[in-house]
Amino acid sequence: MSGDLGPLVITRRSGSEPIRANGETVGRLGDFWSWACSDLANNTMRGVLAEYLVATALDAAAGTRTEWDTVDIRTPEKWRVEVKSTAYLQSWTQPQLSKVSFHIAPTSGWDTHTGTTSAEVRRRSDVYVFCLLHHQDKQTLDPLDLDQWTFYVLPTPVLDEHCPNQKSIRLSSLERLNPLKTDFAGLQKAVAACAEGMR
Repeated sequence: MSGDLGPLVITRRSGSEPIRANGETVGRLGDFWSWACSDLANNTMRGVLAEYLVATALDAAAGTRTEWDTVDIRTPEKWRVEVKSTAYLQSWTQPQLSKVSFHIAPTSGWDTHTGTTSAEVRRRSDVYVFCLLHHQDKQTLDPLDLDQWTFYVLPTPVLDEHCPNQKSIRLSSLERLNPLKTDFAGLQKAVAACAEGMR
């Protein structure tokens, strides 16, 4: 057994990598991705997609996603961005549209390099990006259509001031904090304005 148990170096994969058994190819990584990740409307995958969309808008999607990092995205400008997502529509049968709310609870911080958790509970980002998949027609829902998304950007200190220990926030309450509301095309500018204090 190796004595080095530090973090793995994760390299970006293409999807063409073989899945092997006894030296024989039995599938491709892309097959696994299609099997595991095609439901983009469920809470887990929609959240990962939202992170990717924000990272793409901020030119921060070149590498790979770090699971359990203290913030979701670190930009070339050193901005620390937390991404939250929600939607009116879910994959499963719904009696009505889902109520829109976002998780905003302060958390302890996990350090992937040391494998330790900080005892201090707080919000560690500079900016929050709240991603709402606002589309409300289930037959035409397409999370890959960015016209079906609305983004709300807020400096983290605003949350800390108005919602210091709050665990979640409804859309109506979020709007009262005057976030910058934008489509995908305006997301980079909105994050820059909040991160640099130019509101």
